[in-house]
Amino acid sequence: GVAMLMTITPGADMALVTRAALAGGRREAFAATLGTVSGLMVWAAASALGVAALLEASATAFTVLKVAGAAYLIGLGLYTLFTAGRTAEAEAREPGRAGFTIGLVNNILFPKIAVFYTTLLPQFIGPGDPVLAMSLTMAAVHGVLGVVWLSGYAWAVTAMGDVLRRPRVRTALDRVTGLVLVGLGGALLLERR
Repeated sequence: GVAMLMTITPGADMALVTRAALAGGRREAFAATLGTVSGLMVWAAASALGVAALLEASATAFTVLKVAGAAYLIGLGLYTLFTAGRTAEAEAREPGRAGFTIGLVNNILFPKIAVFYTTLLPQFIGPGDPVLAMSLTMAAVHGVLGVVWLSGYAWAVTAMGDVLRRPRVRTALDRVTGLVLVGLGGALLLERR
């Protein structure tokens, strides 16, 4: 239930999948979905191995990662705002690759995922349970839910593609997506541990 709530809560992942779906269609959106879930799995493995706990304990490391993640989201948001209504040429030339990379980098540079995996998930591991196996299993459940949810969302966005790709609608959606990404980056930058 907790993993499902974390999965369906709108945030940067949904904004990135929306951007990818409008720019490159289902294939690009699915690649962005796989990239975001791959980023989750990196943090899940790091958490299970204790690396994320070290990041949580170090205020400096957390701050550096937070600033990098915020800068990434703000930069991507500004790029989306400035190119509103136009399909990104790189995404059109190499469908899938850009979406995967954007999703992966987004989640690797998002320290709240590390905190989620190191503070919330361990509460569901009982005494005597194998910590590594349980951590990876719960992360895998979160990942599968993410793939299902974001793929369904991407399918819905691309199914409405004819309407959403109309120049005025596309420009408006790009601007909203850009503003959401800038806003999420700004919120991340201002957030305290």
